[in-house]
Amino acid sequence: QVQLVESGGGLVQAGGSLRLSCAASGRTFSSYAMGWFRQAPGKEREFVAAISWSGAHTYFADSVKGRFTISRDNAKNTVYLQMNSLKPEDTAVYYCAADPRATMSPYRVEYDYWGQGTQVTVSS
Repeated sequence: QVQLVESGGGLVQAGGSLRLSCAASGRTFSSYAMGWFRQAPGKEREFVAAISWSGAHTYFADSVKGRFTISRDNAKNTVYLQMNSLKPEDTAVYYCAADPRATMSPYRVEYDYWGQGTQVTVSS
């Protein structure tokens, strides 16, 4: 079992930056791929980014490519999402998720464990 707790959300002006963190419990964290998803009001939860178990490989949604980076520190059981050049359309609740099969999939069904989310609001 893995428990995930996100932090770092908040209110930021367009063009600003935020760094989200996701702290994981459990000794198997370093073997899981990790992902970030987001859900805006009235919309489906969508894929944002994923990172391999080692951190060597990353994958981004087209909407955030070039603006967001994902990283992890397996010694700290933590994954990060650095968000730069934020836009109002990035406003959403952001969730981290753990993929025990290490597929780095953009599909929610591949992620067995989810955090409770952190709100990111970007004002124009």
